[in-house]
Amino acid sequence: MAEKIKTACPLDCYDACSVIYMDGKLKGDKNHPVTRGFLCPHLNNYHKYKVLEKPKFRGKEISLEKAVSILAEKLKSVKPENVLHFRGSGNLGKMQEVTDLFFAKYGAVLTKGSLCDAAGQLGIENGRGRNIILPVEQIEKSELVVVWGRNIPVTNSHMLPFLKDKIIAVIDPIKTDFAKRANIHLQINPGTDLELANMMARFTIMQNEEAEEFVEEFCEDFDYYYDYLKSFRIVRTVEKIGVDILEIMTLQELMKDLKTVFLVGNGVQKYSNGTDTIRAIDSLAATLGLFGKEGCGVSFLGDTSAGLENPFAVEAKRVNKAVVDFGNYDLCFIQGANPANQNPASKDVREGLEKSFTVYFGLYENETSELSDLVIPAKNFLQKSDMRFSYGHEYVSFLPKIEENENALSEYELTKKLFDIFGFEGLKSEEEYLNIFKSQLIEEEGLYKIPVYEKIPYKEGFYTDEEKFLFIEESEEGSLHEKEGLWLITPKSKKSLNSQFEREKYAYLHPSLGIKEGEKVKISSEYGEYIFETKIDDSLKENTVLIYSGTAGVNFITPRKTDEYGNGAVFQEVKLKIERV
Repeated sequence: MAEKIKTACPLDCYDACSVIYMDGKLKGDKNHPVTRGFLCPHLNNYHKYKVLEKPKFRGKEISLEKAVSILAEKLKSVKPENVLHFRGSGNLGKMQEVTDLFFAKYGAVLTKGSLCDAAGQLGIENGRGRNIILPVEQIEKSELVVVWGRNIPVTNSHMLPFLKDKIIAVIDPIKTDFAKRANIHLQINPGTDLELANMMARFTIMQNEEAEEFVEEFCEDFDYYYDYLKSFRIVRTVEKIGVDILEIMTLQELMKDLKTVFLVGNGVQKYSNGTDTIRAIDSLAATLGLFGKEGCGVSFLGDTSAGLENPFAVEAKRVNKAVVDFGNYDLCFIQGANPANQNPASKDVREGLEKSFTVYFGLYENETSELSDLVIPAKNFLQKSDMRFSYGHEYVSFLPKIEENENALSEYELTKKLFDIFGFEGLKSEEEYLNIFKSQLIEEEGLYKIPVYEKIPYKEGFYTDEEKFLFIEESEEGSLHEKEGLWLITPKSKKSLNSQFEREKYAYLHPSLGIKEGEKVKISSEYGEYIFETKIDDSLKENTVLIYSGTAGVNFITPRKTDEYGNGAVFQEVKLKIERV
């Protein structure tokens, strides 16, 4: 009988599936407490997606040794401060970060911020001090689950069994299939999540139904918070949100009486006030006393680095991922990312990459690899040793090397080669780095958990300097609500993962716009334009355009700017107009 080898999915997803490898096939691990033997469609079809097989230099296949030699010679021929190391999250294994050690020692410019969740992460830290993962057992013990801007079946499908027999409320501008099955759906206007959180908190306090004992013991400056809430005029704010006040109050009433969990997606913070939006949602939860209480809490994208000593942490000059000008660098090293599709203002990104000597180190052909001078294939998760943390649950998985691939390199192998070529010292063995991480984990009954694991998060208090929850006291209003045009929404597709796998190609419009299905339209913003084929969908709000993340051209119309704190991309901070072509 063939040997069963346990490994884990490396894809950028909440679930981090535990996997059994046998006879070249991937199957779910039935013994994992979260993923329970099921794999997502991406992993079930993982082997059918074509990967890079050979290194290439300006379109011609070369050997792996030649590719590394060209990279090294090019790095020696330019000034280090004119080299950009842009590392993405196409692979969430911890060993992906090892390349930072070389590029920091070499003197290159690295990146900071995020195209994903940095704005929301800061919002949580501002209120709680630390973003601790909410264990799935607490979600399972809840009575009401408020799914706030997250499409569970698409982005977090392994959460579904934990939601059985619960009251489900969905807050989303899109009437997703999941929203149609929910007990409550607040189909709010895009970019009004902050206002909705503030209204529900205000109604709670107006009715003297805040968690008084919790607020007194664990929170700071509640009076200032209530003054801030009163600055939002009720009638005007409810009109802005776009749902009936009775719907808002119905959900607010349920939350005060039931064990409640918020499952918050990252779409709510893709705006200039994204940090404040997440903090407002957290402040609502604190008003209701949902922290430190069984069956309650707020789950965003958990911080897997919380409390972790990271051997790959380096000091280096950095630029923000969302606004980097690739054309400012003589050499751009792109690892596990596709900025020519995924970065905002991607037309400018492509122009910048064409000016630079661009190196792509990854698994798949994409827009960035096509623009690159040098392409180096990366090993997939079966071909190297690694470790996987999850931002959706508390469990950590190990990925042993199972297969061989002589035509690709792991992140560690490439780093080791460059250290040797440049004569750099200080690189530990791959096993040593993995053991540094492993030694910090909590082991319980053969399973490993993150270093900062709390069965009931924040039960003993918060991690701010004051050791209390800090309410939001001020916020900026979104800049586009008074401007004409249609809102852009850029959710994840069930067919793809950002720009990986089977991507969507349509712009989805509400039928009230008068566009027929299949028509081609020019969709434009103040930042750019692109021609899309259309599909008509009455599940959308009339004032929105839905274009899935990864769709070709979507980021021609998004802004190259960050949220107000300078951390995250603001893909949805844009208004659009549509013209037939």
